[in-house]
Amino acid sequence: MRYFYIAALAVVFVILIVIYKENSLLTDSTKEENKEMLLSDYLSTDDEKMKNKNGDLDSAPIKNSIDKGKQSQEDFAKDKPWESYTEEQLDDVLLLVNKERDLPKDYVPSDLVDPNVPFPFIEELAQRLMRQEAATALEDLFEKANDENLNLYAQSGYRSYERQESIFAYYVERSGEEKASRVSANAGHSEHQTGLAMDVTTPEVNFQLVTSFEDTPEGQWIKENAAQFGFIIRYPKDKEKITGYQYEPWHLRFVGKEPAKVIHEQGLTLEEYLGFE
Repeated sequence: MRYFYIAALAVVFVILIVIYKENSLLTDSTKEENKEMLLSDYLSTDDEKMKNKNGDLDSAPIKNSIDKGKQSQEDFAKDKPWESYTEEQLDDVLLLVNKERDLPKDYVPSDLVDPNVPFPFIEELAQRLMRQEAATALEDLFEKANDENLNLYAQSGYRSYERQESIFAYYVERSGEEKASRVSANAGHSEHQTGLAMDVTTPEVNFQLVTSFEDTPEGQWIKENAAQFGFIIRYPKDKEKITGYQYEPWHLRFVGKEPAKVIHEQGLTLEEYLGFE
């Protein structure tokens, strides 16, 4: 009888080992999937709905929604004019990308680099990248912010067409296309694909991208000083009818020092500055 109990315990022990290994493999697989997710996609402006790093956008539903996103993109294309850019125009730092003017699906800036600024993650993700000129300007901006004892972090820069497609699909599935289009761009219509945009944040808002960023010392400093380095707040307050997007105090767009100075001093959007109101 004693041997029977020992044998039974051995069988149970083997079963537990198998279950443990399966769970470990699942956990590793999940980690790898999550690693592919951008840590920057926390775009809710409702502070009560802020997501932590285990929230909605750091999980599989984004990938599972790609088909729906493609359908939305096709519907969107029927209603909006297709505008083609030449290579020279694509290289221009004043390139206008919005709901009416989009980028080629295969467009990837040729001079993407990793700016030497702090990020709240260590992974070598594409979202760290910016075009060379913009990256250099961002480094200067961060150096000055550091001199002012500000705790500023970069969160999300370059984003591919395919990545934007899956992000927009997620928002459509969660909130419907009308609401999604106020907080996220259709693939090809995102400034992040230009390599000229960078979302910034601070630990004070838990590294999230929320409107309360404007009330932090970092947010106030960005508002007053970004133009000195060639950046503008691309989607300013009370300009949604022009830009098509809600206020995003965290979204910086590089346009060059002279245009940024004019846009900042006159309270313009990029559309207004370029005459595309």
